[in-house]
Amino acid sequence: MSILTHTELILNPDGSIYHLGLLPGVTISAPGFYGPQGRELRLPVADGQLNKKIEKFRYGRHKIINYEMECSAIYGLSRLLGHRAITVCAIIANRITKSYSSRTEKTISELIVRVLEKLVD
Repeated sequence: MSILTHTELILNPDGSIYHLGLLPGVTISAPGFYGPQGRELRLPVADGQLNKKIEKFRYGRHKIINYEMECSAIYGLSRLLGHRAITVCAIIANRITKSYSSRTEKTISELIVRVLEKLVD
């Protein structure tokens, strides 16, 4: 298994990273919703410092800004099928401050429209 580099996901012909004028950052895939993302339901998580470690992690000038659960599978399938894939996430919650967007649906809808408009340019 190999890790995709950003150069394999570039959309701009000039080689620049395309980010729709949004906050570019690293999204990581977790294998589940609760424990793997540092959430406790009824059992303690294996690493209670996981989110602090992720918050401090840097790769060059890049930092992790988002968790999700599906894009690793999408990237794997797209590579096997010879497609290119990109992840665009609407960040609607702040895990650190425990704050949540009051306009989740609007944020997601605006992001979808923005991405689709750019894809047809």
